[in-house]
Amino acid sequence: MTADMKDKVVVITGASSGIGRATAHAFAKRGASLVLAARSGEALDEVERECAELGVRAIGVPTDVGKNDEVEELAANTVRDFGGFDVWVNNAGVLLVGRLDEAPVEDFERVIQTNLLGTSYGARVAVTHFRKKGRGTLVNVASVVGGLGQVYSSAYVASKWGVRGFGESLRMELRDQPDIHVCTVMPAGIDTPIFQHAANYTGKDVQALAPVYPPEQVAEVIVSMVDSPQAEVTVGDAGRLMQLTRAVVPQAIVSRLGGAVQEKGMLADRPEGPHTGNLYEPSGPTSAVTGGWQQQMPSGVTADTALRILGLGAVGVGVAYLLSNVARNARAPSFASWYGGNGKSRRHHPYGPRSGDGGAR
Repeated sequence: MTADMKDKVVVITGASSGIGRATAHAFAKRGASLVLAARSGEALDEVERECAELGVRAIGVPTDVGKNDEVEELAANTVRDFGGFDVWVNNAGVLLVGRLDEAPVEDFERVIQTNLLGTSYGARVAVTHFRKKGRGTLVNVASVVGGLGQVYSSAYVASKWGVRGFGESLRMELRDQPDIHVCTVMPAGIDTPIFQHAANYTGKDVQALAPVYPPEQVAEVIVSMVDSPQAEVTVGDAGRLMQLTRAVVPQAIVSRLGGAVQEKGMLADRPEGPHTGNLYEPSGPTSAVTGGWQQQMPSGVTADTALRILGLGAVGVGVAYLLSNVARNARAPSFASWYGGNGKSRRHHPYGPRSGDGGAR
């Protein structure tokens, strides 16, 4: 049953495309009033109209979340126009794809500034407001790579690991505020335009890694945090499988095999020159809910199919590792074989046990 949220005011950053835009629609369908933030005023106008058609009041506030003063102004505008807010969703994020030593350092810094510091700026104004009210829900959109590595994505991965740890720290700080909730949502691969928008220094066109899930699936989880808050939730079975694989398979194997599989899946054969994507400028006309990746998958490659392939691969690697351990342990001499069961080493008696050693003569 759809929960009625007509009494809620929700702030969403990164609302012009992808998960943020889908989340705006999901909250609008529940009747919530919305404050939408992104850098592109033109794209925000479109999302405003879409939400208005669903019968709710929505205003767009052009905001670069990487600038603290703009985030503070976003919060101030919300308080002025709506009297306050009940939910704050930190969703804005950018992606840089390329080797660490080949991507410009300022681009790396821009990803951290937007994804991690932008989240901290939003959380600061949200927590300040919620403490005054005595209640509220903060949702930080991290990623399944906030706990996993991803090839050519070191800046993005570092930022999302940071968002996850940041949320855990906030929950500790707010332990005396039972009605203020900090929720971390960790999507797996989602069908959004983030790969089209990514800065790219790989020399090849970048594409989404299969399987991908619809952004609406993440949006529904974000909305559910209001009535049923969770500290952390992973969206997408593939994400949970990857988390499990990392937990049980040695890092050396994960890095070697996982990196190769990811590189093959993420980089297309089409060449592409280096560019900064949407790091410094809004995405413009390519802002949309989806990136069209589900439609571009080869025939028959559904999320379930790809998940089964991933699962079999993970199980195969895990079983191979366990069997190699069993074989290695079987070959290794036991403690008793070296010490004859009584704590006295046989290594000093190459011709067998002597009288008094507890062995047969």
